[in-house]
Formats: sequence, structure tokens, C-alpha cells
Amino acid sequence: MDHFFRRKRAGLVKSLLSLSLIFASVLMILKLRLSEKEEVGTQHARDASWCGPDCFPSIDAPVKSNFWKLNAAAPGNREDSQRAPNGTPASWDAQVLNCSEDESVKSQDWFRRLDPRFHQFVLHRHCRYFPMLINHPEKCADGEAHLLMVIKSVIEQHDRRDAVRKTWGEELTVDGKKIRTLFLLGTPTTGKDTKNLQKLIEYEDQIYRDILQWDFMDTFFNLTLKEVNFLKWFNIYCPGVQFIFKGDDDVFVNPRNLLELVGFKVEERKDADLFVGDTIAKAVPIRNRQSKYYIPKELYDKPYPPYAGGGGFLMSSQLARRLFAASEDVELYPIDDVFLGMCLKRLNVAPEMHSGFRTFGITRLKVSALNREPCFYKSLIVVHKLSAQELLRMWSIVHSKDLVCAQRTSL
Repeated sequence: MDHFFRRKRAGLVKSLLSLSLIFASVLMILKLRLSEKEEVGTQHARDASWCGPDCFPSIDAPVKSNFWKLNAAAPGNREDSQRAPNGTPASWDAQVLNCSEDESVKSQDWFRRLDPRFHQFVLHRHCRYFPMLINHPEKCADGEAHLLMVIKSVIEQHDRRDAVRKTWGEELTVDGKKIRTLFLLGTPTTGKDTKNLQKLIEYEDQIYRDILQWDFMDTFFNLTLKEVNFLKWFNIYCPGVQFIFKGDDDVFVNPRNLLELVGFKVEERKDADLFVGDTIAKAVPIRNRQSKYYIPKELYDKPYPPYAGGGGFLMSSQLARRLFAASEDVELYPIDDVFLGMCLKRLNVAPEMHSGFRTFGITRLKVSALNREPCFYKSLIVVHKLSAQELLRMWSIVHSKDLVCAQRTSL
């Protein structure tokens, strides 16, 4: 079965027939290994009932009122929810979810004018923390991890996760600094083969043990839930980690350059409030209803605070813990990058711009040959975006002994 997760994909489009074969094979192996399926640190609950805004009815369709259902973690898999002396839970304590609509919002004029595509998000944005289906508290338990690589992904993108594991997401030690890797996932969206996809991700996690999964649906609006649930998870389980890189599964990262940046910040004693990336300032909400990032003025009608592009950014563990505390007092927002900017503003911390983070490509002109120049990849920290095949190819070229670059490559 290992080759299902390790083989290269010829393209981005996966045929339904191939998926069916994968599912059937996984199910056969799972039946044979049922008795040894459960492993330490991994928890599974019953099928998800969360549905994010991407799976809401169409704008012209009526919104159902019985949208939320009770969702409880399986008995026997519950963790002790006692709290440490400082108020931090000793383990993940969101075991049961029973989140009803915020009825007080419905009577407000602004809500009645709001685009119906955002109704369910607004009615349920007070729901923040969800039961965990897969957990790995042992990832940070030894207290030796210096840098935690945290990658947002969805179940179907196992080819991207495989490429990341073979390249910049490989767990290793660089100059005495240990790097650990985690992927953040929700559950499949409505209309997909939820049961088999869930079994597929459970099997993948048995092999690699690097997945955190929560019981909310993987949609665009729910990326903010990944932010707040991870911040809480990190606050509970990772007291010894020093720095966090957080990014997407379609970026190129140079870990050595990343650690070099960390070293500079530590030497300069500028690491306590470290939050660095491809910073966007003076942005305003997009009003184009066809845009992925469309925000109606009823929801937000002022300029955005400075924020870092979500393709990849670096922050200190000290700031991550302060962000967790601040995030609990900030209303959830449909765009996760902007939401973190709002949390930073609450802390009076400005994200730092760094030219080594290129979350819009090396140049914004997609057809430019510079976006395929390996010497730039060798000198930068983060480049977005690449397919799984492009990442594997570029990683191989950048680390080839045959690659000769100038002493310093600049744009």
C-alpha cells in the first residue's frame, strides 16, 4: 500500500476510477489490520457534521435551519480535560460540539441585507473549537523541536503532502536544530465519499504520524478555524518549541535559509515578537462578488490591518501563545490571513516584511522565466505556488551538485 502514498502523480486531475481502486485496496487492508488499527496518540470520532460556507446552498436557495447537529467524540477516546495551574487545559478539551445558531443576529438589519452565502458563517462564528479526529500530542512531547513546520492541507491532496515530506517537510536535524512537521486537516466536503476518504487519511497517518485533523469541514471559510484550533493545540502540547513556520502545501521552502533567518533574529534579540512573511499593507476588502476573497460591506467596511500572505510565514512560539489569547477576543473572519492580521493588531504587533518570502511567485508575472529559475529558489525562503511535480523537480535541481549560481542572486 505504501506506493499509493509515495508514487508521483502525472497530473493534477485524478480519475474517479483510480480513486475507487485506492479506496477498495485501503478498505481491504484496513479489514486485515482492524485489530491493530488504533495507535497511541491517534483518536478517531464518528463522521463529521460541520459544513462550512463553501457547501452552503446556492445564493438563491433557502438556507436550512437544522444545519448543525450534535457531534461527540467516541467514548473511550476522550482525553482528561483537567487544566494546568496557569489555566491551560492539560489536553484537548473540545470533546462534544452542540452549536446552535446565534438567533440574536437574525433580527439585525445588516444581517438581513447580508449576502446569503455568508449567513451560516455569521450564525455560527461563535463556534471555535472542535473535537479532534486525529491527534499527535507526542509530536512536541520531548521538548527538543526547535522549528515546527505546520502545513495546511485537505484530505484529497495527498500527492502534495507526499511531495512536501520528500522535500522541505522532511523531519531532520540541521546544525543541531530539530525540525518537526505537521499537516492540518478538516473533514471532506459534502458530496464526496466521506467514509472512504476518512479511512484513507487514517491509513496515511498510520504510516507517517504527522496529521492533525479536526471535525469541521474543509472549506475556504473554515481555514480560519484551522488557525484558532492550531493555536490552541500548540498552546497545550508544545511548550518547548521555539519557532513555527506555517504555510500551504503548494509552496517551496528552503529550511536552511529559514533557520538562518531565525538565527539572525535571535542574535539581534528580535525574536520575542517575531512574525515575518510577505506582508500586505493598506489592503481593503474585495467587493467583486465573483472573487474568492469577496467580502460584503455589511460584514466588514474598513481597511484591513497589515497581514502576511498565508502561503508561508514565520513566527516565534512566544508570539503564537499571545496570538492564541488575543484570538479568543477577535470575531472569526472568513479570510484566515486577514484574521491573523486582526489578532496581531490587537497585540500592537506589526508583521515584518521580508523579501525572501514570495507568496505571489518570484515575480507576479506568471509567465516570466524568473519563476522557474532555480538559483532564485536557492536564495529565497518561501515561493508560492508549485504543483507536487514542480516542487519535486525544483527541489532536485536546487540541491543538485551541478547547479552553479552567482555568489548572490538578487531580483
